[in-house]
Amino acid sequence: MYKEDQGAQRKFGLGQAPSILSSRSVLKFLRIDRGCIRTMSLAHLGKENVENTAQNYASMYKEDQGAVEKRKESYATIAKQYYDLVTDFYEYGWGQSFHFAPRHAYESIPSSLARHELFLALRLGLKKGMKVLDVGCGIGGPMREIARFSGANVIGININDYQIKRGTQLNQQAGLSSTCSFLKADFLKIPLEEGSVDAIYALDATCHAPDKVSIYSEMYRLLKPGGYFAAYEWCVTDEYDATNPVHQEIKKNIEIGDGLPNLDSTEDVLAALQKCGFELVEHKDLAIVDAINPVAWYQPFAPGLSLQSFRVTAVGKWITHYLVAGLEKIGFAPKGTTSTHEMLMLAHDGMVRGGKTGIFTPMFFFMVRKPLSQQ
Repeated sequence: MYKEDQGAQRKFGLGQAPSILSSRSVLKFLRIDRGCIRTMSLAHLGKENVENTAQNYASMYKEDQGAVEKRKESYATIAKQYYDLVTDFYEYGWGQSFHFAPRHAYESIPSSLARHELFLALRLGLKKGMKVLDVGCGIGGPMREIARFSGANVIGININDYQIKRGTQLNQQAGLSSTCSFLKADFLKIPLEEGSVDAIYALDATCHAPDKVSIYSEMYRLLKPGGYFAAYEWCVTDEYDATNPVHQEIKKNIEIGDGLPNLDSTEDVLAALQKCGFELVEHKDLAIVDAINPVAWYQPFAPGLSLQSFRVTAVGKWITHYLVAGLEKIGFAPKGTTSTHEMLMLAHDGMVRGGKTGIFTPMFFFMVRKPLSQQ
């Protein structure tokens, strides 16, 4: 899958670098700085561990009988290894909020991400003093935005040590340590008392769960009666055809490139929520382009050149790939760094194609309520 050959280069749209892109212009566009150096070195893993982590992760996606069930059984290991490998790449190329968002015309990517986060805070009615969970919180970008806006006390649930360490540093830098904190836990087994949480949200995170009933049941257990749970879920849409080889390939690329056991359908998500006992308040696929949000969520990754976000465009990713490969070849970046970047390029390919065909959404929004009565 990740072998360096001409076939792989054609698959990812790679080739010889254009002569017009000098090394100076490449460094200027990519803003090579301490953040980039941290990204390329994956220092938190230790140089000797990067290649082993990448190989172990890739082995989870070998095509054999029962592969999906094996990934579901190993969901926690997959998520931990995946974010060990990609967190610095994400922060370098995307910022502190690891999710997508619908965009208004002429709206910047950071503005759209913040609006997407605050939409959840408003829908949940978050207020000062409320105890709120951010499930699968990454390095805490949304947590900080929502806590700053609402005044709520937000606890980020995360299983990855490096993300917790990095997020804690960012909380301190933002002066939000009093309202933002992390709890290391498997999000299927959160060590908090039943009915102890006012509200719960998740952004592009519960897709890592082995099955939706398990994760949603835990949210139901933790919420106080009458409490709300809202999330953006990754799903295949009604347009997905399980017998279509192209659709199968797109789905597979998204799963491999994003550390997912399996992509469920929007119908599966709604059925699981109701099976757990939730009352369905609202749901909508926010990935659908309309008059209010005319810019497709995958637009930053589509072919083209955007000066606003060069590093996450197709050209920026292409240049970064060769930069990473060169740094690995001379020994600056550890072995396994290039395959990690290729994994992310596989995700890029799957998500853009999934978005364009309409078979995939990374923002199926739902809000549900735990009944006041358990009857």
